[in-house]
Amino acid sequence: MDINAVVTIARQELVINIRNRWTTIFALVFGGLALAISYFGMLTAGAIGFQSFARTSASLLNLVLYIIPLVALTMGALSFTSEKSLSEMLFAQPVTRTEILVGKLAGLFASMVIATLAGFGLAGAIIAVKTGTGGALRYQAFVVLSLALALVFLTLSALVASVCQRKTKAFGVALFLWFFFALFYDLMAIGVTFLLKERTANAFIFSSLLGNPVDLARVACLMILDGKEVFGAAGAALVKFTGGEGASFALLIGGLIVWMIVPFLLARRALKRQDI
Repeated sequence: MDINAVVTIARQELVINIRNRWTTIFALVFGGLALAISYFGMLTAGAIGFQSFARTSASLLNLVLYIIPLVALTMGALSFTSEKSLSEMLFAQPVTRTEILVGKLAGLFASMVIATLAGFGLAGAIIAVKTGTGGALRYQAFVVLSLALALVFLTLSALVASVCQRKTKAFGVALFLWFFFALFYDLMAIGVTFLLKERTANAFIFSSLLGNPVDLARVACLMILDGKEVFGAAGAALVKFTGGEGASFALLIGGLIVWMIVPFLLARRALKRQDI
């Protein structure tokens, strides 16, 4: 693989996303939401003011688990199904399709990294000034896991676009994947458990966790934030089956890595078979 070619493609993809204002909008949205949730997060308890890093991270968790997969799938689907003339020009260059895939993914991921770090970084600086640095390391780990989740759904978007090819179809499938993993999957898993015996249901809940990258990221973030009481059935089953939080966390990270690698390999295979 020619690293120079990959870097060139990644740089071009990053510039395109910055010019399209995706990166800027994403950064402003995340920074604004982080600040708003930190300031108004205790409003229901009758208190207004900036919360600590730990409270802000816990409050942001569900929002991040919905928004990051949606943004990653949307950006990826649009990028990998760009105008035909642009695609033909890129594929006509003396580069392999694997280099194109890696370069475009790297550029998309770089734009999400910049936006996420800018948004969360600005919010983090203000929270540190207002409340101190307690819990800052957990906040940083939370951001890293958010970026890992973004990479998972970028590779999924590459797979979708490589299989579908047409923009409208790829965009529709990407939205379906977001709905399935972010909203429907857990309801389906819980529904299935009611049809199983207790021991089988526990094993199914444990295995179902590995089938959803959103759940993997959620439980990993809760472990970092010491949210054991809100693990949910899947998280509790994971800790029980693995025998401790250390092994559980390692399995969660391993699961996220698998979710990055498998869609990438399938996307590369589909891309090589395309007649462009």
